[in-house]
Order: sequence, then C-alpha cells, then structure tokens
Amino acid sequence: MFCGEGGSGGNPLGVYLNGAAIEPSKRQAEARRLGFSETVFVDDLATGEVQIFTPGVELPFAGHPLVGTAWLLAQHGHTPAALRPPAGEVPARVEGDRAFVAGRPEWQPDYEWMELGSAAEVEALEGPPANGRDLAAVFARTAEDSVLARVFPVALGIAEDEATGSAAIRLGARLGGAFAIHQGRGSVIDVVARDDAYVEIGGLVVKDHAIDAPPASSTTAPTTK
Repeated sequence: MFCGEGGSGGNPLGVYLNGAAIEPSKRQAEARRLGFSETVFVDDLATGEVQIFTPGVELPFAGHPLVGTAWLLAQHGHTPAALRPPAGEVPARVEGDRAFVAGRPEWQPDYEWMELGSAAEVEALEGPPANGRDLAAVFARTAEDSVLARVFPVALGIAEDEATGSAAIRLGARLGGAFAIHQGRGSVIDVVARDDAYVEIGGLVVKDHAIDAPPASSTTAPTTK
C-alpha cells in the first residue's frame, strides 16, 4: 500500500477475505502471528464490514488497511461504495491500481505531528523525537505540495511505520489542501482535505502473495503492499 512509482516502498498488509471463518476471539492472536503493522478481517464482502488489528490492539479505523482492502475487494469483483470498520462508514473508491478512502480526523489516534526545519532533520532521527509521545510523527515541507514524514506509533506496538494512513488524515486536517506525503523507504500517500470535514487518502497498491491461514480455516490471507 502507498507504493511509490514502480512499486517502491509500500507498507505490507494482511487481508483475510473470508474473515468470518476466524472467530473474533482469535483475531488478535492471528494478527500478532502474521506480524504486519495491520491485518484486516473482512466479515462481509458485499457490504464491506471489516475489523482491523495491529499486532497489539484492534483499531476502529486505519487508513492504510482500508485502502488495501478496498483495492483487493475490487480485484475480486466487490466494489462497495463504502467500507464499514467499527468507526463508521468510510467512503471508498478504486481507480485501476490506485485506491482511496476518506476518514474523519476525530476517528484517528491522537498523533502528535511536529514540523521540523528540513528534510535532513527528519532523516537524521534515530527514533521518536526526545520530546515526542508514544504516537509521535514528524514532517518537513519539501515543496508546496509535498512533505517528508516519519511516524512512530509505539503505542500501537509499531516502532516506526512505513506508511501511516491515519496519521496522514490528521496531517491533512492540519495543513489543508492537497499534497503528497513521502514516508519510509519510498512510500507515497496522496492526501486531499475535503470540504465535508473528511480527508481522503490513497495511493498505489501492489498485490504481493497469498499465505496460508490457520489450519482451522480454508481461507488464505492475501497480502498487499
């Protein structure tokens, strides 16, 4: 998800298209076993009912998993106009190899965005800023419509994230307009602050491979990045 041109970067994601085959009480452990920053369990392909887990917690909303899920559903002939995680109805659309979802800033974890003076300062960090919290994020403007960012969602069980949709929504609400976030090894998140208080995020999605599900289920878990 959020790959750069040519498929560079990208944040891997696990998606169980037949998530209903996995009992809700076992999903957190399964997300921990897979070890992705997020894993999605699709409970209804037609309506887009989903649950999202990091290795440590369930999330009511997360941008990167919903972008990937919207794209993967479209590849399997399902194109709901919205996905339905616990947070609420999330508008979604797919255009070829790119997918987009829109979320409200108040649905997101309380990322503390800090603006630094240059891209070099962002790149030089060896971890969260010394004065940062356990949901720290930093950025520097690199052009009028582009920023370089790093996100450290330690509270969610992730030391540093490759590309973070929920944090991008927070930054979109802060900066307004339309811009691109460059993050991680080469990931790119397109951000548009809409007039209806939603922020749309999206980008290039590349299917990676399918992995075996637990023996109790015949489901496979396609992964995307």
